[in-house]
Amino acid sequence: MEPGNSTRISQFLLLGFSEDPELQPLIFGLFLSMYLVTVLGNLLIIIATIADSQLHTLMYFFLSNLSFVDICLVSTIIPKMLVIIQTQSKAITYAGCITQMCFFLFFVELDSFLLAVMAYDRFVAICHSLHYTVIMNPKLCGLLVLVCWILSALHALLQSLMVLRLSFCTHLEIPHFFCELNQLVQLACSNTFLSDLVYVALVLLATGPITGILYSYSKIVSSIRAISSAQGKYKAFSTCASHLSVVFLFYSTGLGVYLSSAATHSSHSSSTALVMYTVVTPMLNPFIYSPRNNDVKRSLKSLFGGKI
Repeated sequence: MEPGNSTRISQFLLLGFSEDPELQPLIFGLFLSMYLVTVLGNLLIIIATIADSQLHTLMYFFLSNLSFVDICLVSTIIPKMLVIIQTQSKAITYAGCITQMCFFLFFVELDSFLLAVMAYDRFVAICHSLHYTVIMNPKLCGLLVLVCWILSALHALLQSLMVLRLSFCTHLEIPHFFCELNQLVQLACSNTFLSDLVYVALVLLATGPITGILYSYSKIVSSIRAISSAQGKYKAFSTCASHLSVVFLFYSTGLGVYLSSAATHSSHSSSTALVMYTVVTPMLNPFIYSPRNNDVKRSLKSLFGGKI
């Protein structure tokens, strides 16, 4: 596509969900509630992990990192959306939009990498249980988390630099509640090579964590099937049930975002899929882990005097 009427733009317009004034208070209250629940739920997991010495294990170290990333992820997009609803000003600056997109990509990729590391942790715990403490030593785990942060940061910066090289025309309306990569690329009127390069980089980096998770769980399933007793199988599977639920929720909603974008041009359907991916999934993670995990429940009860 030719650049055409492209200028140095100063802002984008985030259209959100609905322009109906009667629905704005409902949307504001809903997202504010979801944001507070997400932050509080994940913060409780972090506090419990830090305060309880019995939770100073590698599994909870990864879980607390995941909870921190989920808090950062929702904090990247929801506060700005709440401000837009409250002020009725849909404008977001060009720099603010690119920054929001960069941090969103960073935390989403970090979520994906951490889920892959947690899958590897479960793989070692079940398939190489006798050597778990030797293989998953604190130095290796710290290094794995550091690599996750570095790779996610490099990828987010690379994607942002690619978007910065795109030229945008006069149509600057984003039919979502935040600056999402796919929508920004669709608004570009510059050479499609850069746009295609953005997607190639995204797919290549996303393939690594997914492959690692699938490989780990294929080995885990094989090991569980080799266990003779039903009780032993249940005990082994229960150690990774919460993580498997989170993985399914994260990747199924993520796949839903891109399938809805490709299959339909309805901004409503795409926005709904994005809400599931970016807001509902981080909110549900604490509810998935805590009820299934007696250690977390015990720690939270002791912290709050048995009131929860």
